[in-house]
Amino acid sequence: MTSPTATVPSTGPTTQHRRVLLAAPRGYCAGVDRAVVAVEKALEHYGAPVYVRKEIVHNKHVVATLSERGAVFVDDTDEVPEGARVVFSAHGVSPAVREAATARRLETIDATCPLVTKVHREAVRFARDDFDILLIGHTGHEEVEGTAGEAPEHIQVVNSPDDVDQVTVRDPDKVVWISQTTLSVDETMETVRRLREKFPTLQDPPSDDICYATQNRQVAVKKLAPDADLVIVVGSANSSNSVRLVEVALEAGARASHRIDRAAEIDPAWLDGVTTVGVTSGASVPEILVQDVLAYLAARGYGDVEEVRTATEDLMFSLPRELRADLEGVETAGRPERGGRRSLGVQPS
Repeated sequence: MTSPTATVPSTGPTTQHRRVLLAAPRGYCAGVDRAVVAVEKALEHYGAPVYVRKEIVHNKHVVATLSERGAVFVDDTDEVPEGARVVFSAHGVSPAVREAATARRLETIDATCPLVTKVHREAVRFARDDFDILLIGHTGHEEVEGTAGEAPEHIQVVNSPDDVDQVTVRDPDKVVWISQTTLSVDETMETVRRLREKFPTLQDPPSDDICYATQNRQVAVKKLAPDADLVIVVGSANSSNSVRLVEVALEAGARASHRIDRAAEIDPAWLDGVTTVGVTSGASVPEILVQDVLAYLAARGYGDVEEVRTATEDLMFSLPRELRADLEGVETAGRPERGGRRSLGVQPS
């Protein structure tokens, strides 16, 4: 019988040392961790089913695992039985969604990432001051829909630098930009640069809207990409920040880059002629999926793993207030480790 560490046919040079450059930070951010734990705690405390509007975070493995535990994911509140409990995803919702939930007498748990909530509050404040608000983001993304819904008469979405030419405003001296938190930092700033060329008095939000975790993961990839023949990004197709990591890797000098949901999706042909593989994961990816990729690579001769760290993250968010209130007095010890190191208890298939 062949052992898991047996020699496999060569897929590249034999005279060069094969290695993995492992990005850090990677994986779960504080907002994702908070949202996932909120659903887990709701299931533990209230019992199944617990309804979740949209995917709690954009990751197939996380959604599948929570579904097995009794979470029921729905597209909108009208699919939730009247009077039942529903969790709003980390991406946030518009006031119209909250009103619909109230009309159906739903018990809500708001797992919106606090950094997304900050952008919502900015939108409300600028709309109150009668600004035209240019929301840099991707049309149709749940975070953009939620933010735009805060002030639809004041907000227009700008998808990319190429969209700037089509932007019109009422008063060029009362224009401000805000952004979806999961975008490429470089593309966002290029969009801002072009907007400022068109509207010289364009105002900035009071603080950077791009999520700290998105920035940190992109910086780490930029550092390792020039030395990588291949960069593998673990993350789902609907995860904006994961898709951006592929683009960032290529722009930073990686010879090739691919996004996968799990190790089984790796094409062995990608490793042909590859000496150095970079590995990272999007902000909604549990660490177990990354470890599975490392095991796959180790079995093919890439057993030397070097961490490329560019930042250390220690930010934590408290659970949603509705859930905290119900958990008061309940033993909460044994909460899974924060910061993207929880496995969700299910091995990837």
